Amino acid sequence: MKTIGSMRALDEKRGAVRVEDVYDTDILDLWDACTTTDRLSRWIAEVSGDVRVGGTIHVSFTSTWTGPGRIEVCDGPHHLLLTMQPGTDDEAEIEAWLSEEGDRTRLVVEERGLPLDGLHFYGAGWQAHLDDLGRSLAGESSAWKVRWDELTPVYETMPIRQSAR
Repeated sequence: MKTIGSMRALDEKRGAVRVEDVYDTDILDLWDACTTTDRLSRWIAEVSGDVRVGGTIHVSFTSTWTGPGRIEVCDGPHHLLLTMQPGTDDEAEIEAWLSEEGDRTRLVVEERGLPLDGLHFYGAGWQAHLDDLGRSLAGESSAWKVRWDELTPVYETMPIRQSAR
């Protein structure tokens, strides 16, 4: 499993992280792992609430962040968009795209609106989450914290690209 991550500045205070990986499963199985509450809890978060487009959800990530979100787009099996902490100064978007690559599936996840000074923590976190997704698909346990600890120094040294305007 080779996750590819990048970070970019959106403005002087906010940024985005983008990670992607290709999984040895079909698009319907990966979509199910990314949208079904019982499967989400195996690799990234406990999700409860009104799980439908326009619905408000509560999310408790493995990374310990907990808070509200809203489902903006759920266009299976290819596109998901969530607004986290909607209506606050800390509002962020998490967007995921799935695409078939033969009998495998590519997942691209981007989170936008993150504090620029902590972007490396989020990059390492998202890469660790996608690694855990691969572990979950293989029937293995989460190793999020260990992986995050390994990846954080790597992301600290990575450049933050400037967004083209």
